[in-house]
Amino acid sequence: MLRLHGRVRIELPGRGRKDRSSIMIVLLALIAGILLAYANGANDNFKGVATLYGSDTTTYRRALVWATVTTAAGSLTAVWLARELLERFSGKGIVPDALVAQNEFGVAVALAAGATVMLASRLGFPISTTHALVGAMVGAAGASSFAVDWHVLSSKLMAPLLLSPLIAILVTAVLYQMFRRTRIAMGITKETCLCSGREVVEVVPLGSGAMAMTRAEELSITLGTNVSCRDHYAGNLVGIDARQSLDTMHFLSAGMVSFARGLNDTPKIAALLLIVPALNSLTASVVCGLAIAIGGWFGAKKIAEKLSHGITEMNAGQGFSANLVTSVLVVFASRWGLPVSTTHVSCGALFGIGSATGQANWKSIGQILLAWVTTLPAAAAIAWFVFSVLT
Repeated sequence: MLRLHGRVRIELPGRGRKDRSSIMIVLLALIAGILLAYANGANDNFKGVATLYGSDTTTYRRALVWATVTTAAGSLTAVWLARELLERFSGKGIVPDALVAQNEFGVAVALAAGATVMLASRLGFPISTTHALVGAMVGAAGASSFAVDWHVLSSKLMAPLLLSPLIAILVTAVLYQMFRRTRIAMGITKETCLCSGREVVEVVPLGSGAMAMTRAEELSITLGTNVSCRDHYAGNLVGIDARQSLDTMHFLSAGMVSFARGLNDTPKIAALLLIVPALNSLTASVVCGLAIAIGGWFGAKKIAEKLSHGITEMNAGQGFSANLVTSVLVVFASRWGLPVSTTHVSCGALFGIGSATGQANWKSIGQILLAWVTTLPAAAAIAWFVFSVLT
């Protein structure tokens, strides 16, 4: 009991400490959610536009701007189109509601997933934020006295995660071959160009690899700038230059992938921010969208190089095929509440292109697959530790 200015104030034992603890948990939840969104942007934002950069359709900076704008649009749209994902990634149905109601659970999940994705981004490995979140939920539940509903986890979360890259590989490989036959039937050919930046300096016969490399070296010395060999499409598509038409469709498909990624990933992170009393689904999605955009702008470089040049060589047509498959699958999954990973789908599409063209870098693909395998146990271990400390 305290006496202040002649008044008596009764203080219940432990009440002040409990309030301070609750405030601390809420602040941790806000920080953890923003960290996870930032890490998600660093690891995922460039995935939609990797084919633009990898096929030399545009520069890194322009691809990054396009990724940032279209991902932000998807993040805002998620408020209205992806409510089921927001509900599912609160943890309800996977673990008992009593555990979901504990703020420590949300904090542990967000911190663990954020730390896992951030580490992968620093190392240059594209991993799944969805996978990290699932692993973190399992780890936090394992540190509690509650059990995971393995049936719901396997059927509604893990099954789409595992099947989506396999579907992407198959569909992309088939679709690319269909597009290739259609292109040949329409009289659109390929030519090998010697280019300085986006400018075509000279055209050489297709398939003359040795001659093209020799000529590129000669031109580089003569012009005093780097000249590279690239395959371009020649001909007209409905009266429009084939290369210009394809570049436009390629940009649109990349924007669709980035939009779909923002639509699919934002609700998963926003669900964890709902612990903060001042945030509702709209404001949580806006906060996530901003953090994702900032993370992608400042932390995407290593992931960009791995996806654009580390998996397979590609031209604009191949990149367009991969993007079209990725965007359709991810948008469909978001609409029906299927938590697929944009990472798995986009990488699966690139694997499919590499398999169809015989230019896949299997060593790099093996490293990415290993990173995928270790994502879930790494996030689970961190979540188990964090939840144990907080409780």
